[in-house]
Amino acid sequence: MKDTQKYFNTTYEQSRQTFRNHLSTIKKKWPEATLSTKKIGKEQDNTIDVIYSEANSSNEQVLFFTTGEHGIEGYTGATVTHLFVNEYLDGIDEEITGICLVHAINPWGMRNFRRVTENNVDLNRNYFFEPDSVPENVNENYAKESQIFQPNEKVKDVKKEKTELYEQLSKGMMREGYSGIKKAKSMGQFEFERGVYYGGAEQEESAKYLKAWQRKLLSDYPRVIHMDWHTALGPTNEITMVVSEHDEREEDEMKEQYRMENIEKFTPEKVKGDSTNYFHKLKKEVNPDTYLFSALFEFGTFGTSRKAELREFTTIILENQLYWKGAEQEEDRQWILKEFQNMFYPDDEEWRESVLKEARLGIESILKEEGILTPA
Repeated sequence: MKDTQKYFNTTYEQSRQTFRNHLSTIKKKWPEATLSTKKIGKEQDNTIDVIYSEANSSNEQVLFFTTGEHGIEGYTGATVTHLFVNEYLDGIDEEITGICLVHAINPWGMRNFRRVTENNVDLNRNYFFEPDSVPENVNENYAKESQIFQPNEKVKDVKKEKTELYEQLSKGMMREGYSGIKKAKSMGQFEFERGVYYGGAEQEESAKYLKAWQRKLLSDYPRVIHMDWHTALGPTNEITMVVSEHDEREEDEMKEQYRMENIEKFTPEKVKGDSTNYFHKLKKEVNPDTYLFSALFEFGTFGTSRKAELREFTTIILENQLYWKGAEQEEDRQWILKEFQNMFYPDDEEWRESVLKEARLGIESILKEEGILTPA
C-alpha cells in the first residue's frame, strides 16, 4: 500500500475513527492519556476530538497539534497527525513532555467539505480577546467590493460567471489596488453574514472550546509548542510557516533557525480574529512567563502568482454562491465542487506525496529546534 493510501482519508467519519485509534498507541508512552469528545453544532454527530496527556513525571513542555479549523483542510491535518504518531512519537521524552492532539476544530465543515462552520463563519476570523472589540465595518476594502463577494443568484453558466468574476476582480484591483483586494480577502469581514470570509457576529462554539484548551496549556506548562495545520497558501507542493507579528524574530532569522525556505509573518491589522494571534495575546496578558511557539503550517496548492490568487478568489466565491443559491446545471455544480477540492484537498498523487515529504520537513525542523524531538 502506498503511503498516500495509508494516510489520506476520504470521509470525516473515517478520519475521526483513525484519530481515535491513535489513543492506544499514545497510551503506550503516556498511560494516563485520554480521549475527549466535544459535540459541536446542531447536527447529531459532529465532534471535536482531543487526545491529551500530561507528562509522566514533570510538566516541562507540551506539544499541541490542531487541525480542521477550516473544515475541509482537516483531512490533510489529520494525515499529518497520523504521520506524526507513526513516525515521530518515539522521539519524544514523555517524562517531561505533555501531548495534546486535536482533530477537526470545525467538524461540520470537514464533514461537508466546506471551509466554514454551519453558521458560515471562517473560524480563523472568530478569535477575539475581547469579543465585542470589532466594529462591523472594519474591512472597508471588502465593503467597497461587496457585490463581488456576495451570493446573488444561482450559478447559471459557470464558464461565463468565472470569466465575469475574473473581470470584476481585475477591475477591483484597478480601483482599490492589488493590495486592497488582497486586504479585503485576508482581513475577514463582520458585516455580510452570507459573504465569504465572514468572521461571525458572536463567538463560535468551536472557538470557545479551543480557547479553553489554549488557556489550560499556557497555565499548566512553562513551554507550549503549537503547530496548526492548513492547506492552500504558499508555493505549490511546498510547506509554508505563517507566524504572527507577536513573534519578534525577523523572517530571515527564523528561516535560518528552522532551516525552512517559506516563512511569512502577518499582523493583527491585516488579519482580524486569527487563532494564533489570540494565543499570543492570551499568553502576553495572562501567562507572560510562558514560552509560546505558535504558527500555522500551510501546504500550497494553486501557487502564489497573481493568476493563482485570482483563481483562489474565484473558487471561494463560486463555492459560496453554490452553497447559498445552487446551480442550474449539475455539471456546473460538480465543476465548482471539484475546483474547491483542488484548492483545499486535491486528490492529485504528486500533491499528496509532497504533503508527506513537506510535513516531515516541518515536523523535524520545528520540533528538533524547539526541543520536543530528542536526538536519536
